[in-house]
Amino acid sequence: MMKNLKYISLSALMVASTITNAGNPERRGQAGASQLLINPYARNSGMVGSNSAKVRGLEAQFLNIAGTAYTRKTEVIFNRSSWLQGTDIFINAFGLTQGIGETSTIGLGVVAINAGKIETTTEDQPEGGLGTYSPTFYNISLSYAKMFSDNIFGGINFKIINEQIPNISAKGVAIDAGIQYHTGKYDQIHIGIALKNWGPKMTYRGDGLSRQTVVNYGGNYELTVNNRSGAFELPALVNIGASYDLYLTKDSTGLSKKHRLSLNGTYTSNSFTNDNFLFGVEYGWKDMLMFRGGYYAEKGILSESTRQTVFTGPAAGVTFEIPVNEKKSTVGLDYSYRMTNPFGGTHTFGLRLNL
Repeated sequence: MMKNLKYISLSALMVASTITNAGNPERRGQAGASQLLINPYARNSGMVGSNSAKVRGLEAQFLNIAGTAYTRKTEVIFNRSSWLQGTDIFINAFGLTQGIGETSTIGLGVVAINAGKIETTTEDQPEGGLGTYSPTFYNISLSYAKMFSDNIFGGINFKIINEQIPNISAKGVAIDAGIQYHTGKYDQIHIGIALKNWGPKMTYRGDGLSRQTVVNYGGNYELTVNNRSGAFELPALVNIGASYDLYLTKDSTGLSKKHRLSLNGTYTSNSFTNDNFLFGVEYGWKDMLMFRGGYYAEKGILSESTRQTVFTGPAAGVTFEIPVNEKKSTVGLDYSYRMTNPFGGTHTFGLRLNL
């Protein structure tokens, strides 16, 4: 165990050293691709992402990619979020993880944002009347994770990032890496470390950055002028989390997992915004019925005058996991709600199939 903890501690130091200006609010607005910070999964968001040390399956692609190694057969997930209700923005997340061999897992995940239709305007027609356009945002994740032992899980995730409006687009790539360590007499202690959104700068390109202008040089000449677009960084961060499972009843073996209470905590070190402290609790009955709650904390969140996020802190969620055959296949229905001010909160609904 001490040898394993040594490797975990070394990994934490290496990951933390990659972000030198973490938690610097003065850099807010200097990064792009902020959709990478949106949690699109109901089970995670019901605990505000505090379960990075214990997250499992496809949802681990967002918090700690090492958790996808738990999939030994096939898992399929679809989630839909009503983001900041009242804005008519919807987020769809879907994908699958597939166990290969005895210890490895591959995964494919897609997150797409539907931002609705926006009125087209120009300098000459600022009131619109030229039709509408729809922005396109999506991220595609390809992951690989492995069980290195009964206690140590690790993984890596490659992401393709796309942002696009008519005639202008920005494309980029990023890498996530993570490790989870599980120990204890009943495997009830969980530690996780993950680096997210590390990659090269992105920049916008396209014909939309060009404009026609008239130059008077011995006569009037119409020229096409190309405007330069500044490059922007990705919102890199580090998640360091811990979880502990409490089993509330005992049987003849001294342990019963019929009633489980999991306590979760995660510290998020952000490169371009305030650092976050995430807390969550989950009660599970036979892993068929689960209730969740969480609280998102950062500097200034308790006051409207100092809050720098639309989220006010609390979140909650519920899951119904239904067995469907003797092979232990299940169908899961998930829901989560995160409080916001303004807007009407964020609602997320999910469907999960374990085959």
